[in-house]
Amino acid sequence: MAKIVTKLLEGGTSEVVVKKSRFLGITFPVSTPEEAAEHIAGIRKKYYDARHNCYAYRLEGAEKFSDDGEPSQTAGKPMLDVLAGAGLVGALVVVTRYFGGTLLGTGGLVRAYTEAAQEAVKNSKITEIRPKRRVTCCIAYPELGRIQYIFREEGLTPEIDYQEKITLSADVPDERVVPITAAITEATAGKAELTVGELFLG
Repeated sequence: MAKIVTKLLEGGTSEVVVKKSRFLGITFPVSTPEEAAEHIAGIRKKYYDARHNCYAYRLEGAEKFSDDGEPSQTAGKPMLDVLAGAGLVGALVVVTRYFGGTLLGTGGLVRAYTEAAQEAVKNSKITEIRPKRRVTCCIAYPELGRIQYIFREEGLTPEIDYQEKITLSADVPDERVVPITAAITEATAGKAELTVGELFLG
């Protein structure tokens, strides 16, 4: 079965203060490395006086992170782990640090960057992208009510085409395809003409 992923619709922000160091987190929906680079450049320009602007992003088939001068593996990688843990694809997180005068140590840095990234993700608007299949059934007119009820019970509103027979089509979550098609077959005593499409994310 294809994996459910989450996609960023709108970015969010966060602020974490640890021993007077300020960590400002922000997320952006991105679809290409170039788009991510533009946002990172914009943040660096906005917070030109900050000590560090660390980032991480995940795209379809690509991911990248930067510690931007922080000790290796203390900033970018923990932030990437936050995105991966949330199942996010098409997302960039940037955390800007204003140094507060006290060294936090590697463990302290990892915790601070992780928390700033988690809060920014939590404050973002995200949506699930679920694996689905197009289910189409062709039925006789008297069976319409029963079949509409089956789709309704699944929270689905099928498209209906009234011809010599009635055709109903809906995009069904992959894990519900077998139960729905079985219910349609049973309700029509095997007379429904059923077609199940290829898997897609939507």
